[in-house]
Amino acid sequence: MRILVVEDEPNLQRQLKTALESAGYAVDTASDGEDAHYLGSTESYDAVILDLGLPEIDGLTVLDRWRKAGLVMPVLVLTARDSWSDKVAGLDAGADDYLAKPFQTEELIARLRALIRRAAGQASSELIAGGVRLDSRSGRVTLDGEPVKLTAQEFKLLSYLMHHKGKVVSRTELIEHIYDQDFDRDSNTIEVFITRIRKKLGPDLISTTRGLGYSLNEIA
Repeated sequence: MRILVVEDEPNLQRQLKTALESAGYAVDTASDGEDAHYLGSTESYDAVILDLGLPEIDGLTVLDRWRKAGLVMPVLVLTARDSWSDKVAGLDAGADDYLAKPFQTEELIARLRALIRRAAGQASSELIAGGVRLDSRSGRVTLDGEPVKLTAQEFKLLSYLMHHKGKVVSRTELIEHIYDQDFDRDSNTIEVFITRIRKKLGPDLISTTRGLGYSLNEIA
């Protein structure tokens, strides 16, 4: 899953990036509203963490422009303001959730997981495909109750497919959602990760549709 963090305070931005990467997300960052608007309009994100008090263009304007352009990625608004009017303004502009500073990083990540689940139509933090279970909260993957160790990139790829179970996902979409902007995006590595996941979790878990992409089967 790929996240955009928009925060102009360097220490907080760095803290959020580190925490989210440790939680298994690919993370891009922006420090002002102009860069945020550009990245959100040109890159594919599973969710955005958006500070309201930004230089160049304020966060509410950025969010309003995204929504008017038809962009529907979940957005969690951050702000130092705590008045009801600011909360209402953020939600009216198209925010999906709201968190006032200061906050606990664990709560932010939990809210982010919930937004991503809801966007994918998932009610639980545990995603299931046959005997395979992936807990997005703990980062644990099991096969028939036994833990299976995946690399960070294997986990990201499996998590994305499980959030979109039954849908054919192209290589391009996988690359856009499991790698951050600065990563060397070699499409050939996707096939390598798919092969490794099949070896660890079973050959029938992921299907290949030639010329289109990959899909996670309803029953593995």
